[in-house]
Amino acid sequence: MTATRRGLALGALGMGGLAASGCAPTARAGAATEFKCVDVHPADYPTVAAVKWMGEELGRLTGGRLGVRQFPAGQLGTEDDSIGLTRFQAVDVCRVAVAALNNAFPETRILALPYVFRSVAHVRAVVDGPIGTDLLNVFEGRGLVGLAYYDAAPRSFYNVRRPVSEPGQLRGLKIRAPQSDIFLESIRAMGANPTPLTFGAVFSSLQTHLIDGAENNWPSYQSSRQYEVAEHWSDTQHSFSPDALLMSKASLERLTPADRDLVRDVARRSVGIMRPLWDAREAEAKARVLAAGTVVTQVDRDAFAASVKPVLDRHLADPGLDRLHDRVTTTAG
Repeated sequence: MTATRRGLALGALGMGGLAASGCAPTARAGAATEFKCVDVHPADYPTVAAVKWMGEELGRLTGGRLGVRQFPAGQLGTEDDSIGLTRFQAVDVCRVAVAALNNAFPETRILALPYVFRSVAHVRAVVDGPIGTDLLNVFEGRGLVGLAYYDAAPRSFYNVRRPVSEPGQLRGLKIRAPQSDIFLESIRAMGANPTPLTFGAVFSSLQTHLIDGAENNWPSYQSSRQYEVAEHWSDTQHSFSPDALLMSKASLERLTPADRDLVRDVARRSVGIMRPLWDAREAEAKARVLAAGTVVTQVDRDAFAASVKPVLDRHLADPGLDRLHDRVTTTAG
C-alpha cells in the first residue's frame, strides 16, 4: 500500500473518533457554519495565517454565518492523516504538501518532480494560470475540492555531517524523504539513502542520528528547529513543489451555490495574503538560522539536475504528464 493510500485509510479510521469528540464539521440549519481546518505547521506559519484570514473574511462577508476553526501544529495527525480526515468529512479543510497527493492524484506529480520549475516566480505563474486551475480540478473524483495552491519552496538539502556541493557527496547519507514516491526516487537518484518519515519525526531522528539529513524550505527548517542539529545547508533548490489547500467535497456541497462560490473566491484571495507573509517568513527564517551558525554551501545545480533526469524521464513517459510538462516549461515566469 502506498504512503498516501495508508494516509487515506488512517483518515477513514479516525473519522468516527473525531466526530465523537466534537471535531466533525459543524453545519446546523439556521446556525453558523464553522469549517474545521487542519495544518501540521504552527499557528504563526504563513499557511495557517492565510486560512485564519479566510475565516475572518468569510465571517465579515456573511455577518458571522460562515467561519473557520483551526487545528494547527499537527493536532489531528500527519499530513497523510489530514487528507483522509478531509476526504471522509471528519474535518472540512486541510493544507498539505503536494508530495502527499502524488500517488492518489497522479496529475499532481508535475508539481513535485525535481528541476521542473525555474524559480518561485515561475511556479507562481503556473499555479495562478490555466494549468493551476486544471490541477485544482483533479481532486473531485475522490471526495475533495481543490481551493488554492500555497507557496512552499524552494526546497534544499541539509545534514548533520558535512558540506555537500555535488551529488556524489550525498552518497552514504540517510536523508529523510516525505512519504512520496517521487521524493524517494529523486533522493535515491541524487546518491543518498532516502528514509521516509513524517515531518514531526525529523528533529528527533536527526538528534539521534537515525537519519543524517533532510530536505525542506527555509521556514520549515527554522520553525521545526532542525537547524539546531543539522547545520550544513546545501542550496540545491531541487524542488519548487507547492502546498495544496483542499476542502471536503461533501462539506462544500452542503452550502448554497452562492456560499460555495464565496468560499472558493475567498480561498483564491487568501493566496494574496499568504505570499507576502511567506516571503517575509522565508527571509526571517534564513536570517535566523544563519545567525545561529548554519553554513550554506552553493552547489553544482546542473550536476544535481542531471542526476535526477532518469526520474524525470520515467515519469514523463506518461503522455498526459509529458503534455503538462510542456505546458509548464513554456509558461513565462
